[in-house]
Amino acid sequence: MILTSNTDISENNWYAVYTIVRHEKAVYSSLIDKSINTYLPIREVVNRWKDRNKKVLLPLFPGYIFVNFDLKDKLNVLTTKGVVRILGVNGNPTAIPDQQINSIKGLLESNLNYDPYQYLVEGKEVEVINGPLTGSRGKVIERRGQYRLILSVDLIQRAVSVEVDIDDVDLI
Repeated sequence: MILTSNTDISENNWYAVYTIVRHEKAVYSSLIDKSINTYLPIREVVNRWKDRNKKVLLPLFPGYIFVNFDLKDKLNVLTTKGVVRILGVNGNPTAIPDQQINSIKGLLESNLNYDPYQYLVEGKEVEVINGPLTGSRGKVIERRGQYRLILSVDLIQRAVSVEVDIDDVDLI
């Protein structure tokens, strides 16, 4: 599931915003109310309690949302209740490549099984050439004869793993 607004994004860049833990949905709503284009990747998980199981929607990357804005509007984002900071280097926000955001969106829109996965520094980088994730890039790990593609967002050092047929990827 994807939470994203439909504001014009032609001159803007994507940035990762670190939020107060478990406040991602509230920050998302507040930014939407300010007409700021925001993306919150959500996944459905089953929580098990003693007496029942319940499906709940949780952020794919806890503590992070993605915001598409012009840097001149940075203060508008930072003054949103629940926002801690915009991720970057040396105090300067760092843009996330559109390709990384589009890869995550494509994964969540597909019917593929996926799991959050630890961020990998090493590994073979590939591009998907067939299927619903065509054009997505990621790192591959081999597991019990099957390949799994790791889609990562470098700036926040988070990733998602998904099973991909070995014939559907090419090494970059």
